[in-house]
Amino acid sequence: MACRVELLCVGNELLIGKTLNTNAHWLSQELTRLGADVTRVTVVNDDIKTIASTLREILRRRPDIVLTSGGLGPTFDDKTLQAFSRAFGRSLKLNPRALKLVRSRYREILGKRKPQLTAPRLKMATLPARAKAIPNPVGTAPAVILAEREVKFIILPGVPAELQAIFKQSVSRQIKKMVGRQIFLQASYIVSGLLESQIAPLVEEVMNSIPDVYVKSHARVGEGREGSSIELHFSSRARTGGIAKRRMLQSINLMTKLLGKSTLNGLCLKDIKPS
Repeated sequence: MACRVELLCVGNELLIGKTLNTNAHWLSQELTRLGADVTRVTVVNDDIKTIASTLREILRRRPDIVLTSGGLGPTFDDKTLQAFSRAFGRSLKLNPRALKLVRSRYREILGKRKPQLTAPRLKMATLPARAKAIPNPVGTAPAVILAEREVKFIILPGVPAELQAIFKQSVSRQIKKMVGRQIFLQASYIVSGLLESQIAPLVEEVMNSIPDVYVKSHARVGEGREGSSIELHFSSRARTGGIAKRRMLQSINLMTKLLGKSTLNGLCLKDIKPS
């Protein structure tokens, strides 16, 4: 069974359309590449009650891992850690390792041997009980990791450069360890001259014949318009690359047979590689 992951993105700016949710897009790609199965992405505003209730809702679904983004900074609307405290009944305490990380970062930024640790700065080092701080090589707020009822929560800042740096440096190895031997493969090709409604029953037939492969059609330009085409995307997870590739080739060959070779453009079977 694939390692199931949920994402929780926190921030008013995401909900009002001011900021594009690139974190969810980037994390989904990276997690899928590692072999994890991203099952849900949730976006909420900067409200402690809302974040806390959403965390409890996610916990009831029992994913293996939850990654959150946003709400770890020094400002009044950075409320993610307070929400974790409320959601899981954990007191907030000044964490020695987090404090050391915050102090070290401000020493680098300000060039002072003993930078002033103001209340907003101390806020970033105040974590829920039994949580662990993760170094942030780019920003000032440490990331945080904690476990609740065997669900691992990895709490990341919302600044994309910080989130990506922490993920690459500290998080990806942990996730790969939890995922184990899972390979994800994907391939696409373009079909022209047919409508998506005509392809739909063929997709269903392929998936029924080879259930371990997922096939998704994506209309390009607009169905029925001049220059329109359909992208068929094939993906599969397996414990070895050989098994996944064999399934993919079987599904692609079957689809090719059903469609007729004259409708295919841009497919090269040898180009199927791990994502």
